[in-house]
Amino acid sequence: MNKLSKLIVKLRYVILIVSLVLLIPAGIGYLNTRVNYDILTYLPGDIETMKGQDILLDQFGTGAFVLYVVEGMEEKDVAALKADIEEIDHVSDVLWYDSIMDISVPMSMLPKDIYEVFNSGDATMMFIIFDEGTSSDGTMQAIEDIRKVSNKQCFMSGMSAIVTDTKNLAMAETPIYVGIAVLLAVIVLSLTMDSYLIPLFFLLSIGMAIVYNMGTNVFKGEISFITQSLSAVLQLGVTLDYSIFLWHSYQEELAKMDDKKEAMANAITATFQSVIGSSITTVAGFVALCFMSFTLGLDLGVVMAKGVVFGVVACVTILPSMILIFDNLIEKTRHKPLLKEFDKLPKFVARHYMVFFAIFLILITPAVYGNNHTSVYYDLTQTLPDKLQSVQGANKVDEKFDMNSAYMLLVHKNLDTATMNKMVTELKNTDGMITVLGSDSILGPAFPRSFIPEDLLSDLESDEWKMILLTTDYKIASDEINNQIEEVDRIVKSYDPGAMVVGEAPCTKDLINITAHDFQVVNTVSIGLVFLIIAFVLKSFTLPFILVAVIEFAIFMNMGLPYYTGTVIPFISSVVIGTIQLGATVDYAILMTTRYLSERNAGHNKKEATLIALTTSMKSVIVSALSFFAATFGVGLISSIDMIGSLCMLMARGAIISMVTVLLVLPAMYMIFDGLIIRTTFGMNVKKDEHSAGLIFKRHKTA
Repeated sequence: MNKLSKLIVKLRYVILIVSLVLLIPAGIGYLNTRVNYDILTYLPGDIETMKGQDILLDQFGTGAFVLYVVEGMEEKDVAALKADIEEIDHVSDVLWYDSIMDISVPMSMLPKDIYEVFNSGDATMMFIIFDEGTSSDGTMQAIEDIRKVSNKQCFMSGMSAIVTDTKNLAMAETPIYVGIAVLLAVIVLSLTMDSYLIPLFFLLSIGMAIVYNMGTNVFKGEISFITQSLSAVLQLGVTLDYSIFLWHSYQEELAKMDDKKEAMANAITATFQSVIGSSITTVAGFVALCFMSFTLGLDLGVVMAKGVVFGVVACVTILPSMILIFDNLIEKTRHKPLLKEFDKLPKFVARHYMVFFAIFLILITPAVYGNNHTSVYYDLTQTLPDKLQSVQGANKVDEKFDMNSAYMLLVHKNLDTATMNKMVTELKNTDGMITVLGSDSILGPAFPRSFIPEDLLSDLESDEWKMILLTTDYKIASDEINNQIEEVDRIVKSYDPGAMVVGEAPCTKDLINITAHDFQVVNTVSIGLVFLIIAFVLKSFTLPFILVAVIEFAIFMNMGLPYYTGTVIPFISSVVIGTIQLGATVDYAILMTTRYLSERNAGHNKKEATLIALTTSMKSVIVSALSFFAATFGVGLISSIDMIGSLCMLMARGAIISMVTVLLVLPAMYMIFDGLIIRTTFGMNVKKDEHSAGLIFKRHKTA
């Protein structure tokens, strides 16, 4: 590694020029990476609901629809508006009263239940069907175009409308996320660094690594909007302390020698050897997300694991080149760090270790209980602010039609009419069902098939399947609608074993079941990977149990707080926060434990080793935690998308809780389990003569 370090120093100008040039293809790749704003598309492709979505697109030419409510408008004006909407690109069809009968025929001729589908008081409702998927670019553009021809009397509800609003909001706010993360990071670095200019070079090198990471996503084809919004701030948060470590190593080497190039080469070697273990645990946390069946975890995990690697490479190549090239400017901006060394606090913690261990024992039960009982939500409308048109549209549909959601059935076309009618009747009697709308229910005994326009029949029937639209007054992701979907599935499969229940509500039900399983898988994998890494790095059998227990306690505290504050968090938080917090903050524990083992090997007794480890590590742990906090807290504070805001707030709080836990609880673990640690850690050569160890410690303090 030392030869490579010297080569990096020698080629510093080449490295900086090449790194700047590489920003061009990376930027092009970033701009050409599609962003997916529909998280339901990350459900496994082999489940029934997703197969049904493919059938809708392949055989009916549609993958999406929205409900469109018009208030206080005459029928002829509604008909004209409908005609305008039908002309919009990617609108396949618009179902309304005049799709069934000529507008000159009174609506009273329709069966009562069909009439009530389209009318309620002064409001009427259309079903707008698109020829592409829920979150396709064409569908989202069609939503925007429909809004342009609409007025204040018109309201649109549905997944495609939600996705469109999510896209607009995320595109507007993502640059702000990065800006506020950088601003808060500058504040943290200003407190801890000894140069006003060095934070700028830290952020420039990390910024380049972020651009490289985002640019290489083009090879994935697309990334989720959550990954797009979070990856930059997360990468900044988890890799910033690598840069800090390089700078501190460089300063230490300069104190030993006058040759800055040689000092930097030694600093690069020391940094790489130190951060490789730290980065591996962080990568392991993100890799664990890749084991989720819900492939949003794979999306976020791959991008962030890649981002950590880019961060390490930039830290040992680009940053050293910048520091050496702009050395004169950096020296002119030197100052004393505003954050002083900690002297009294470590002694207080070491002296009262039993108190902190007792607090740990007292809090662990309520922390675990809170973690296991924190409420989560799956309804995507709850993640968006009430001011958005899609949320207002959903509220209007509920207000006017007592309708909270709609989903679909696909049944085989060879099912005879009598059987279909019997099935439809049974479906109508299901609790919470408002309407069952299909070709058979529209026809009924009073309507000959020849009366129904062919384009309407083609919307509801394909060569193999019939589509039935169900409307319900139960909210998506509620226990009531999930029970209803199970009952509907039982009914339709009793008539047609190959029938499918599809749509947003059934997909959300699958999401609930899948992520509950994923939560267990991700936790198990992340703990297992981190456990093995700690065992390998520290060469110990017991320390992995102790360190993981300490960080898991911090995670339980973090995830349990929403239960005690009555806060409901988005489902994705409960799945990914644990593994991110474990991977990103277990480094604090590894750093301090490495120093503790070193001091025990040097001959200090457990109390002395604990105090030295705490004294020398406290500032580094605090700076690292504050860096992570700075990158995420501001985003959590300002984000209008609760799924992103909640994630960032939990990560910010988790960094602080992990920091406090490591600094207060872990030293107590050293003191209490010292004998066990020493006996089960390979390579420990601890002297039994406590008196001689005490003399060594006295000399250390005097020095």
